Amino acid sequence: MTALIVGGGLGGLAAALALARQGIASHVLEQSPAFGEIGAGIQLGPNVFRMFDRLGIGEAISRDAVFVDRLVMMDALTEETVVTGDLGEAFRKRFGAPYAVTHRADFHRTLLEACEAAGTVTLETNAQVVSLEELGGGVRARLADGGRRDGAFLVGADGLWSKVREHVVGDGPPKVSGHIAYRAVLPMEEAPEDMRWNAAALWAGPRNHLVHYPLRRSTLFNLVAVFHSDRYVEGWDSEGDPGELMARFAGVSARPLSLLEKIETWRMWVLCDREPVAEWSRGRVCLLGDAAHPTLQYLAQGACMAVEDAVALADALAADGDVERAFRSYAKARYLRTARVQLTARMMGEIYHAEGVRRELRNHVLSTAQLREGMAWLYDGP
Repeated sequence: MTALIVGGGLGGLAAALALARQGIASHVLEQSPAFGEIGAGIQLGPNVFRMFDRLGIGEAISRDAVFVDRLVMMDALTEETVVTGDLGEAFRKRFGAPYAVTHRADFHRTLLEACEAAGTVTLETNAQVVSLEELGGGVRARLADGGRRDGAFLVGADGLWSKVREHVVGDGPPKVSGHIAYRAVLPMEEAPEDMRWNAAALWAGPRNHLVHYPLRRSTLFNLVAVFHSDRYVEGWDSEGDPGELMARFAGVSARPLSLLEKIETWRMWVLCDREPVAEWSRGRVCLLGDAAHPTLQYLAQGACMAVEDAVALADALAADGDVERAFRSYAKARYLRTARVQLTARMMGEIYHAEGVRRELRNHVLSTAQLREGMAWLYDGP
């Protein structure tokens, strides 16, 4: 039984590795000329560290990660601390795992090397899937170059604009949020010395926010600036406009503004998601990660959910030799949890970007919040 996996990003490789750990071979079809990951920083909650241990990559991930001391929200207008969450010993003891940040490319490389070492994962590039068809007891993927690949079943891990989702759900394009993300990295020595915190920090402003944290053993300083804009309906890893960014952050205080002024070149993403759905499969084809439940970034859980999906899918297939029934069991185990992440992320975006009295109320309520227990539903795991 060999699986076809469409997409060689974090979710696709996690799926291939999880299947390999259950003795199931896979063939990963990546449309790009090489396996790689776009972007910079990514946050890793304790829920995904438990999945890393299941996959046998926990130590490798930890070698590249930075284990930040705290999560902190600052008010971008007044520079006051709104709320802080300590990530030290008590946090690790409560959830049985740490919280960390890492570079997406390092995370992806760890997965790729583990897949290469597994011996049952075939990795193919320049393999753009344009259509699917189910055969008797299997699935055929047709490629843009006219080739075809056959497998016992197929997993769509092809992201937000998933071709496989068109086959399974057919719900059209993703939902544009009206939020734009600009991303950049600085050498740590170029970051303001008084802001080189070992923390994942968020500066919440009116209709905007800025996130920063260290990467690669604290040699890099990761920046993500998000603001409201209806100017774009589509955009992925394109060049951002520094002038527009500074205009959108006009009025924030000097410290967060000083970080934005450090960057000359930004990469831009239009943020999108979709409405949650309960059905993730059709016959012998199923969805995983962003193809199944794309989410806005405000809970920092997109990749974490994809890795959880991968382990859950492999477990379901190992427990039940009937592929279609296993797919239904997998979705049933996952869809409410991922839907909660999707909908909570939308809500958090509104909280981060509050203005006027809403901003004052946010600061008042969060100033007494117990973040650790408030996130237990997520960090305790599936």
